[in-house]
Amino acid sequence: MRVGTSFLALLSLLSLLLSLPFSSAQLPPNTDISSRALDAILQDFAFKAFVRPKTGIPYDGQVPRSLTGIRVSAMRLRSGSLRTRGVKRYKEFQIPIGVVEQPYVERLVLVYHNLGNSSEKFYPLPGYSYLAPVLGLMSYSGANLSASELPELDIRASEKPILIKFPHLKSTPSGSVPKCVYFDLHGSVQFDILLHGNVCSTVQQGHFSIVVESNAPSPAPTAVAVAADFGKGDGKRNKDKVWIIVASLVGGCLLLIMLSLLVAKARRTKQGMKIQQLEWAAESNETLQMASIGGTKAPLAVGTRTRPTIENDYVP
Repeated sequence: MRVGTSFLALLSLLSLLLSLPFSSAQLPPNTDISSRALDAILQDFAFKAFVRPKTGIPYDGQVPRSLTGIRVSAMRLRSGSLRTRGVKRYKEFQIPIGVVEQPYVERLVLVYHNLGNSSEKFYPLPGYSYLAPVLGLMSYSGANLSASELPELDIRASEKPILIKFPHLKSTPSGSVPKCVYFDLHGSVQFDILLHGNVCSTVQQGHFSIVVESNAPSPAPTAVAVAADFGKGDGKRNKDKVWIIVASLVGGCLLLIMLSLLVAKARRTKQGMKIQQLEWAAESNETLQMASIGGTKAPLAVGTRTRPTIENDYVP
């Protein structure tokens, strides 16, 4: 009886131990998880995808029901191979040669995230709308594939940037300009231009997507018409506009010069008139004595200042 009881207790303890990893992998529903906590959870599920891993082969992991819609994958690489060869294609990521990690490890694991419809939940961005899901690229040490809650390595592209090509985008609202958005591991957000072919670039790991401003105003019809004219390359109309602008500038300059000359001439004329008035006033203020000659009066000079002298006393 004791043997049977002990055997049943041993079986119960063994089943409990076997069920611990499975239960730890399940997450309670409707639990608020931060983006950094999500990184640690997805690292755990990604590493569980390794059974007999081969170098350079991606392995897709399985996530619990509470994270339905999120995809995760892991790929194990040699550090030297990543630096000298890169990775031509890992999901949406293209990793060039020259990528190095800090601190140095002999083997590392690149973990891929696709947050799908949960992108806005874990990476809210007020004032912007997502045109593509948030994609993540994280790196961890590959020395122990059964480890969980590992710290991330710091990988950097030293020669060419890492490219992220988004194959499918939502329709862009009229008047909006799509742009790349980058979330680093410290909570910072950066925006960058979107390259041709819906491609974003980066030199380090993190999470990436394409967004547009959700409150962008629609363009006015006149602006659309002008843009269409420039797009059609209406060279004659543009040339006419240029000549009109040049003629307006030249005419304005000539008018300004003429006005300056008229003002200068008016000033000189006014000064001349003032001088004439002063001279006339000086002459008109001089008074002469009047004398009666016959029945009329005439001005009379007082006399000369110097009297004439006879050089010789000769009298004929």
